[in-house]
Parts: sequence; C-alpha cells; structure tokens
Amino acid sequence: MTEHNGDGAADVTTGNGTEPGGEATGDAAIPELVIISGMSGAGRSTAAKCLEDLGWFVVDNLPPALIPTMVELGARSQGNVARIAVVVDVRGRRFFDNLRESLADLDTKQVTRRIVFLESSDDALVRRFESVRRPHPLQGDGRIVDGIAAERDLLRELRGDADLVIDTSGLNVHELRAKMDARFAGDEEPELRATVMSFGFKYGLPVDADLVVDMRFLPNPHWVPELRPFTGLNDEVSNYVFNQPGAKEFLDRYTELLQLIAAGYRREGKRYVTVAVGCTGGKHRSVATSERLAARLSSAGVETVVVHRDLGRE
Repeated sequence: MTEHNGDGAADVTTGNGTEPGGEATGDAAIPELVIISGMSGAGRSTAAKCLEDLGWFVVDNLPPALIPTMVELGARSQGNVARIAVVVDVRGRRFFDNLRESLADLDTKQVTRRIVFLESSDDALVRRFESVRRPHPLQGDGRIVDGIAAERDLLRELRGDADLVIDTSGLNVHELRAKMDARFAGDEEPELRATVMSFGFKYGLPVDADLVVDMRFLPNPHWVPELRPFTGLNDEVSNYVFNQPGAKEFLDRYTELLQLIAAGYRREGKRYVTVAVGCTGGKHRSVATSERLAARLSSAGVETVVVHRDLGRE
C-alpha cells in the first residue's frame, strides 16, 4: 500500500458553514468525499462495499460531472449525509476530462476530497478476467492485455493524483477490506450486524444462513394442548421452552460461542451474519429461542434484527 501526500489527504470533515456553491447554510457541513477509481478488476467494488459498511453513502458509476451536485445535495441533508464515496471508472478521454473538471470544481469550493486508486499487476488482472470469463471493458476486438494497457494509459494522470494507492495483486478480498478499514475506520471497531431467523425444518433450511441451530433437542410445545395454539412469542410458550433441562445452559453457551465467532468475523472484515434457529415447524421452540438470542446479542452491542420465516405458515 502506498500513500501519497496531497491537498486532499487530510481525514477531516469540512464544516465551514457553506455549501459547495459557496452560499452560507448555517450549521450545514460539506460532506467528506472519497473518489474510488483504478483498474478494472482491481477491487473497486470491494473497496466501495467496505466504505458502505463503515457508514459511508456510496454511489456507484456516478457520471463525474454530477459529483459536485452530489456533494451539494449532501450539504443540504442537515448532517444525514456526512460522508460520500463515489466509484468512477474511466473508459474514455471525454469521461476523464469531465472527472478532471469536477475535481477542479471541488477544489475551488474547498471540498475535502480524497482519491483512492486500486492498482494491480497485468498478470493478476488477466487471471481475474479469465476466471470470470468476461472481457476487459476496453479490449474491444483485441486481447485482455490490450484493454488493460489502454486503461493504464487513460488512468495514468489520475493515479498520479491519488491520495491512496492500494496494490491488490497479492491481496484477497479480506486483506483488501482490512486495508480499507485501517485507513477509514479510525479507532472505531468495525460494526457487526446480525439477523436471527427462526425457521421450520419441514420447510427447508434457509439458503442464506451462516450458522444453523437445531432446537429439536427440547420437548415440543405442540404436544401440550394448552400451548399448541400459541407461538414462541407468547410468554407461556417461551417460559415452557426455557424451563426444560439444558435450555438455559444452551442459550448461555451458544451466546458465548457467537461472541467468539463475532470477534473473528470482525477481524476478517465480515459485517453481516445470519443465525438460523430451527425447530420442526418454526412456530414454538425456534421462535422463543430466536427472541432470547437476539436480546442477548443486542445487549452485547451487536445490531440485531429478528425474522420469523415460517411463523403463521401452518
């Protein structure tokens, strides 16, 4: 990773009381701006996703001429859009000229902006394009290497102006995210968001589950006549489930396990996890457990939502 010092390198949000157009706006602050560019196949989308997970407002493939307008709209958002990231790819000389004019416009309006440039070797880029069996956007009727050479020529000036250049030739997705986190996350620990989903095994496993919990080791409230009509959202059903031998101990230990896993997910740059909690029909045991597990995660500082996939399905 190579950092370049420049006028836009300061990691500061400008709040001088003016809009990008220069007119006073009271408490309005000009959003901090990051422009993500670089070689096709070098990881622009991954870098953008990382900033999105860190709370940035990300716009992909915005025409360069509209960047100053986007910053102006952010300044009018009353602080709701404080950090904007724009992904641009340069596919022609006219496109590059528009970008250069927009950067000059931003500089005259004292917008704090940085350029992140994703670089990679020719060999690495060729392997990536071949692995996905897609042509390079600039190769035309030629070879992949012809498109790469054309893009390097177009991007040479922008690369020289970049505040941060990251060479992804030998990086995997997690390593690239770690470099972006190190530059933009500051001292804040990356946030993890969890979805706790109850489901019924008889309806199939959730395809998006990262972790699956099977609660069928507990007695089924379905066979208790007075509890059968109710769901795990009912206090009587929930109390019945967690008064069973092993239920509370399971919840305690599994919560500890999830905290360990969550720490590892953060280190690996994973921001979202779905925990699927299943029972036979997705009505009683899984619902009650999902609610209590979600409450535990929330109290531990994990942003958590609960989804009951099969509740009411029978």
